[in-house]
Amino acid sequence: QVQLVESGGGLVQPGGSLRLSCVVSGSIFSINTMDWYRQNPGKQRDLVAVINSGGTINYADSVKGRFTISRDNAKKMVHLQMNNLKPEDTAVYYCSIVTNGRRYWGQGTQVTVSS
Repeated sequence: QVQLVESGGGLVQPGGSLRLSCVVSGSIFSINTMDWYRQNPGKQRDLVAVINSGGTINYADSVKGRFTISRDNAKKMVHLQMNNLKPEDTAVYYCSIVTNGRRYWGQGTQVTVSS
């Protein structure tokens, strides 16, 4: 059984920083892509950042230059460093992976950017 657990969310003031982490457990031979998505109530879940097994990274335009995704294959972890946070970054952030042709999701962690 594959499980993803996120941590690191919370309340931060505009301009502040947070670091999200996600640890993957279960019987996994290899992970293709590791992603971060975010979602607000009543809205679709949007891709924030993705890193594949070769290290290729892509970001949503709205977070380029502010967010950094990284992965630790040995520990089966993916991180999202978020700097210069804005109120519009407020959302539930979800970790997701693709392995063996299937996508798995974490339970989400709330990020609130407010003064």
